[in-house]
Amino acid sequence: MADLRRLVVLPAKAERLDRFLADQLSLSRTQAARLVADKMVQVNGAVARASRVLEHGDEIVVTIPEVEPPRHLLPADIPLQVVWEDEHLAIIDKPAGLVVHPAPGHWDDTLVNALIARGTALGGGVQGRPGIVHRLDRDTSGLMVVAKDDLAHRRLGAALAARKVSRRYAALAWGHIDDDPTIIEAPIDRHPKDRTRMAVIETGRAARTDVHVVARFGSCDLIRCVLHTGRTHQIRVHLAHIGHPIVGDPVYGAGGSRRIGAPHRLASQRLERATPRQALHAAELAFKHPISGVQLEFRSEWPADLRETLRLASGKGSEVAEGQGLGYLGFFMDNGR
Repeated sequence: MADLRRLVVLPAKAERLDRFLADQLSLSRTQAARLVADKMVQVNGAVARASRVLEHGDEIVVTIPEVEPPRHLLPADIPLQVVWEDEHLAIIDKPAGLVVHPAPGHWDDTLVNALIARGTALGGGVQGRPGIVHRLDRDTSGLMVVAKDDLAHRRLGAALAARKVSRRYAALAWGHIDDDPTIIEAPIDRHPKDRTRMAVIETGRAARTDVHVVARFGSCDLIRCVLHTGRTHQIRVHLAHIGHPIVGDPVYGAGGSRRIGAPHRLASQRLERATPRQALHAAELAFKHPISGVQLEFRSEWPADLRETLRLASGKGSEVAEGQGLGYLGFFMDNGR
């Protein structure tokens, strides 16, 4: 049975149909354009072209053909931490280093391959991405939801598009952020000269990240980032844009430790050497169950591979080294912010 999606254009900014679909359905631009070329997309009741410029209030209906997990998706014996599941959903605490779905260079060693090996049912999605509702960067750890049937996938996708899924990230950012909260509204698109990177581009897609300072340390801040949109590399790009890149970010860090003043420069250099990857972790996930409507809330503590980073940054000892760093530092006590 085909998956029918109904979308309404809310942003006032004009946008091409293929770009809108790619964002709302977590597709590549090529996949979105293929759906349009196959006449699977209607705008206001009529078949449209990929280049059509959408306007506020346009109603879009997308027919996504039923897709079984491709035969070439092989099971992979990769350990997974499943923090909760029922017959409709699974909540995964993804480790850093694990790619979410098959892509060039990672065809058989991804989260999807691990789920197949586990015997987890995967519903909805597109070719090569069964069950995947939203993604995390390879070297970002933390909470993700996976859909085990088509209805759950469709409703979760709609909830994400309507901004009814709360996603909060813990991060260490170089320097000290002056305003609390800091609201970053800056459009994001592919870097014009390096297509592997994203950048703040005036003609890019609207993106918003709210940043709250949880704790201030000598050379960096522990922050809570709340996503209102889900652009590729959004938090990393936005923090770099305001001059506070994530500690350990090899792509957008741009020598963050060298920006720190003399009193903390040596400590910041030790911190940089001790950080194995970007210090970014999806720590909280909350949404209404797509079938039962029950509110679900999940928390994930600071990951083991970054504990030494947090210990050095904070100057604390066993309180953060033993795995309760976020709780100890008050990350989860946000009073609903």
